[in-house]
Amino acid sequence: MENNTAKNKALGTSSIEYGQPVIIMGSGSVVGQMENEGPLSGSFDKVSDDKNDMFGADSWEKAESALQKEAVALTLSKTGAEAKDIRFLYAGDLLGQNIASSFGLVDYNIPLFGLYGACSTCGESLCLGSMCVAAGYADRVISLTSSHYASAQKEFRYPLEYGGQRPLYASWTVTGSAGFLLQNINAPAKSVSGKTIKNEYEGKYRKKVGITGVTIGKIEDFGIKDSFNMGCAMAPAAAWTIAANLRDFGRTPKDYDAVFTGDLGSVGQQALWNLLSQEKIDISDRHYDCGMIIYDSGKQDVHAGGSGCGCSAVVLSAYILPKLADGEWKRVLFVPTGALLNKTSFNEGQNVPGIAHGVVIEAL
Repeated sequence: MENNTAKNKALGTSSIEYGQPVIIMGSGSVVGQMENEGPLSGSFDKVSDDKNDMFGADSWEKAESALQKEAVALTLSKTGAEAKDIRFLYAGDLLGQNIASSFGLVDYNIPLFGLYGACSTCGESLCLGSMCVAAGYADRVISLTSSHYASAQKEFRYPLEYGGQRPLYASWTVTGSAGFLLQNINAPAKSVSGKTIKNEYEGKYRKKVGITGVTIGKIEDFGIKDSFNMGCAMAPAAAWTIAANLRDFGRTPKDYDAVFTGDLGSVGQQALWNLLSQEKIDISDRHYDCGMIIYDSGKQDVHAGGSGCGCSAVVLSAYILPKLADGEWKRVLFVPTGALLNKTSFNEGQNVPGIAHGVVIEAL
């Protein structure tokens, strides 16, 4: 491993620009049946084969663990890497004490960083994983996350058996998981077993794809207490991170072909645009929200759109990275968003603060 620390630059208040790109070698996505009935149908690597999305398990929590286990297996299989080629895992989920990650990944025997950033966890895992690789502390890591509609409802709202009604501004938790193999640009081409480790995107499309910088978000609390209104709770954090990224890197929105948020939905998107307009920033002509991409709101009863850790992760894997690798976009800003609450804070009447992390991803 080569230590590239001197080549990296700390920018502004919260950003890092990498001296060399951290290569995204491949990814694996697995989703439930409802996710595959949306606009991205056929783009995911694996879809649940039962209508209850149990993935062969006997509980919702075990089903989510199965999601993560399968996402790592797909990522390794598509790149030709083995578990022993991966120095660290960066993973997290929405369940108490990250049980979906810990039980799902235990059999891989890979050192694990367990993360919690709520629905921003995909961004957090990519930031931390790429920072580790860019600094030369690992040749290869896997960043991943997951969510499951039923386990999230049970954890944060009401078990499905209650038949609770959701307000129209509520979002629908995505059942899905995705893993991403990040590699140092100078890493050996062979695995420890002597097999060639393949770049999925270079082989299938025209270009490689890499992370060239990150912007770490901070907690933003605008006093929202309604746990169903995730979009408005998270929009301030997304606005702060996007503004910080543009300021730190000395860029304008036009320097990005697209800006993706993770889980704001239709309600949160408008809130984001309003907040950024106060900073004289307009991204409306290039902003997309993963929660609005994954479902067809006209045909699927998801109300404001999708959310959950798996939302931005599977959209990145199945939709964003292929478009970058195919040359449709050159540079995007990927900003998963999270609402930092749990059952205790909600029941005690506390606010719902948000956080968002920015990842700059480019076609190489």
